[in-house]
This record gives sequence, structure tokens and C-alpha cells, in this order.
Amino acid sequence: MRARSAVVLAALVAVGPLAAQAKPKPVAKPDSAKTDAAKADSTAPPALVREVYSYEGGGRDPFLSLLKSGDIRPLLSDLKLVGIYYDGRFTARSVAVLRDVTNNKIYRVKPGDIIGRLKVTAIRPREIVFTVQEFGFERQESLQLAKQEVTP
Repeated sequence: MRARSAVVLAALVAVGPLAAQAKPKPVAKPDSAKTDAAKADSTAPPALVREVYSYEGGGRDPFLSLLKSGDIRPLLSDLKLVGIYYDGRFTARSVAVLRDVTNNKIYRVKPGDIIGRLKVTAIRPREIVFTVQEFGFERQESLQLAKQEVTP
């Protein structure tokens, strides 16, 4: 029984590549059919199918170029601290208002919010502390409110 199944298996293995190599013979077409087919092929635009990937994860899309995306903006030097609402009891409810001087866009941020590469670490009564993430490294930077001048 084993010898018989081995022979059948060997026959199937030998026939498989031969069947794959066999090509059907083309059917001869009249000359008018050839010209019609050639015209149809030359006028039809080639259909391109492109695979599209969309990133559904949190944060920035790692496959998107930083040069083409707006994620690198605003820079810390572009931001001006306009005002702070500081809640002494619950500092997580404190809000800072920032203005981008390049396009006058207003940002209202709380601790933990992220603007581009800037993460709001803390909001204090007269300053806001950011964690700047660049090239895999983090550093702390802060913006302070402008001092108010008192007129006599």
C-alpha cells in the first residue's frame, strides 16, 4: 500500500510542472480583428491600482514626512503667551492662551496638551512650561507673561 501511494505521489509531482509549462495555442484572428484590438488597446488609458495605507494610531503618523506636515509648527519662538487662568486648587484645570505670531492663530491649552512638538507640562501663575521633543530628546522650555507696567 505504501509503495503504491508513493508511486501515485511521484506521478503527481512529475505531472504538475509539465502541466504548468503547457501553453494553449493562440487562435488565429482575421486582420480586421487585429487592427480593432490594437486601436482599443492604444486608446484605453492604463489603469493603475495603488495600495493606500492610513495610519489610525495615536499621535503623529510615522510614515508622513515632517517637512510636508504641519506637525513641526508652531515653534516655541513663534508663540507668545497672552494670558493665563490659573486654578490654585486644581492645577489641571488651569488654562493658558497662546498666540502664534506668524499667522495669529490662538491656542488654548491645558496641562498635558500637545501642540506640534510641544507638550504643556505645567501652567503656573505667570508662566507655562513646555517639554520640547526633538530628534528623540526632550528638554524643558518656558514662556512667561509680559510684566504689566503701572502708570501713576
